[in-house]
Amino acid sequence: MANVIIIGAQWGDEGKGKITDLLSRSADVVVRSQGGVNAGHTVVVQEQTFKLHLIPSGILYPETECIIGSGTVIDPEVLLEEIDQLKKLSISCDNLYISQTAHVTMPYHRLIDKASEERRGKYKLGTTGRGIGPTYADKAERTGIRIVDLIGKEKSIEKIKWTINYKNVILENLYHLKPMDPEVVIAQYLEYAEVLRPYVIDSSLKIDQAVRQKKNILFEGAQGTLLDLDHGTYPYVTSSNPIAGGACVGAGVGPTIIDRVIGVAKAYTTRVGEGPFPTELEGEIGELLCDRGAEFGTTTGRRRRCGWFDAVMGRYAVRINGLDCLAITKLDVLDTLEEIKVCVGYSIDGNNSNDFPTDPEALAKSQPIYETLPGWQQSTADCLSLEDLPKLALDYLKFLAEQLEVPIAIVSVGASRGQTIIIEDPIHGPKRALLDVNREPQ
Repeated sequence: MANVIIIGAQWGDEGKGKITDLLSRSADVVVRSQGGVNAGHTVVVQEQTFKLHLIPSGILYPETECIIGSGTVIDPEVLLEEIDQLKKLSISCDNLYISQTAHVTMPYHRLIDKASEERRGKYKLGTTGRGIGPTYADKAERTGIRIVDLIGKEKSIEKIKWTINYKNVILENLYHLKPMDPEVVIAQYLEYAEVLRPYVIDSSLKIDQAVRQKKNILFEGAQGTLLDLDHGTYPYVTSSNPIAGGACVGAGVGPTIIDRVIGVAKAYTTRVGEGPFPTELEGEIGELLCDRGAEFGTTTGRRRRCGWFDAVMGRYAVRINGLDCLAITKLDVLDTLEEIKVCVGYSIDGNNSNDFPTDPEALAKSQPIYETLPGWQQSTADCLSLEDLPKLALDYLKFLAEQLEVPIAIVSVGASRGQTIIIEDPIHGPKRALLDVNREPQ
């Protein structure tokens, strides 16, 4: 039995969906613990692409139970669309469960999100406009609507009506938008509630039962470490906690049940939206990474900013999350490069540092200190083991492991399931990975 957290070790979009999908074959339960429809996980199976926003990637395995935890914010319309899409592809959702205490993204959240972002002007954050921030804001303000409210009785309906009227004051007077008709919104969302009702459970209790039955549980993160509300590059962050500690809060479990934390990182770095990005490449190489890596957001379709691997940021992710192994994705994107750079430190106002600055002004001024490694200039797309990799590609991976002082358990060399080198299964394998700085691959 193993309980494993998968988190993004960069700014999100690291390929967590594929890694979760791969590890789900060894998991009995997969739990989504935070975020909302602003997250997008892409999984490619036998040339068929699945794009999931709310439903855990483990849904592609019919025996795996998939739980959307209380820390996730749920847009019922999008969730039902995902369920319908999966059913049309003959993917069963019989093992899908939704926390009754998860908060609901309402239509006014989307309106406020877009209007607020527009009003920020040059201070815009680059949000997805899907209403995630306002949903979490209502949660903190204690005016949020939860799943249990939607499936509740008359008292809950009155609460929802009051909330919509309250939001109408903001829509009309602050953003000069048309008010929403409470009756229309309530009628629509009650329809959603009836369809979702069979999936609704006490998710924390169900997870606890799985723990007591010694099942393998995978906690699936959304976004990435540097987008964490408390520990990311604030204010250019998401509205939840995508770090490992957030998985426990959002799922409703204690940290003592966690056995391992695996961080997912690309072999280079990307970021969507605004905010500082020390290793960003704006020229030919940045375009090459974007084109070869198909770096367009699953949720928004926005082009991602690309740059070299940032080991300073990587070490920060190791510390914040307590990572004990890594999954490196998109190694194949680097196949054609003559040389590859890795940021090993920052120069800030003439002073060198190996630590990631939490002061946003310091980060904005950080200049990367690079080490340059030779590229392997041959395809890795068909490599099935470490022995198949070009020596220089293996050297590159070892260098990353050395810089982050964390071993590598998985290497992805393409989008499909088969294009993956699993050095160690973090669920069933021993608590150490084989690609370590002091050991040769076996």
